[in-house]
Amino acid sequence: MTEREWLSTEDWYASLPSVYLAAGGLITDTSGRILLVKPSYRPYWLFPGGIVEAGEAPHLGCEREVAEEVGLSLTAGRLLVCDWVPADDERPRANVYFLFDCGTYYADAPIRLQEEELVDHAFVTVEEGVGMLSSASAARLPAALRARATGTTQYLAASRPIDADLTR
Repeated sequence: MTEREWLSTEDWYASLPSVYLAAGGLITDTSGRILLVKPSYRPYWLFPGGIVEAGEAPHLGCEREVAEEVGLSLTAGRLLVCDWVPADDERPRANVYFLFDCGTYYADAPIRLQEEELVDHAFVTVEEGVGMLSSASAARLPAALRARATGTTQYLAASRPIDADLTR
């Protein structure tokens, strides 16, 4: 019997597909309006958050990004939405987006925008927010509010809700 050649661990991991990770926070005010931020580099608004750094857990990436972008030191609570978005013409790898419950904003904590990346922020109604967000983020907003209200986590694939039949 001949000895089998095995891939090295390094070569095996290098052969696997990879994804981009991003995390954001759902922050609402005491009236239930949602905090959105307007980046200088995109035509649409976003949830506060961003790319998760190498070796960083998504909930910690959310906390870091929220602190950097709006100056709020918040704890990333329950995972509300996990959204897998496939690669496309603009993005060579799939993206996995985590949206965490970052709680309620109270006006005594001032919002301080990260001037290098953001030009504005607003607390908006759900209807306003859906119109301001990209189509992917717009799908995450009602899913996040549903998850918050029901104590569940919503899984989206390509920013579409997935029901119990995951075979399609």
